[in-house]
Amino acid sequence: MTSGRTLRPIEILMVEDNPGDVRLTQEALKGGKVWHELAVASDGVAALDYLLRRPPHENATRPDLILLDLNLPRKDGREVLAAIKADPSLRSIPVVVLTTSQAEEDVVRAYNLNANCYVTKPVDFAQFTRIVQAIEDFWLTVVTLPPRPGL
Repeated sequence: MTSGRTLRPIEILMVEDNPGDVRLTQEALKGGKVWHELAVASDGVAALDYLLRRPPHENATRPDLILLDLNLPRKDGREVLAAIKADPSLRSIPVVVLTTSQAEEDVVRAYNLNANCYVTKPVDFAQFTRIVQAIEDFWLTVVTLPPRPGL
């Protein structure tokens, strides 16, 4: 359980280019059980800049969990996932692929790139909220997340 982590918020990085999905996720998490901070990167390049603390993200906090869309501008989510899982300093961060794609090849490729789980976004608001809350319930209250380096 994450009960030993109550002294700091759970850091979540959402990599999503759709402002509507970002807002829905923020709303779904707002009523959640876990103290969290949500950072948002709107494309794959910005996500890697954030994770690698490149300008303008030199002071970014290493996330405890990444919510990753696959269909992103500049660098798609598959490339971002491959880069995360290839980097020894990032690979232990759980990555939840949260995308509209139901294509079997996307599911297989994401798992082959070591995604921790693959969730298809529903288009219905209520279902989307339930999915985000289920992700929160599982990843932030049931699972023991790896510690951040230096903590």
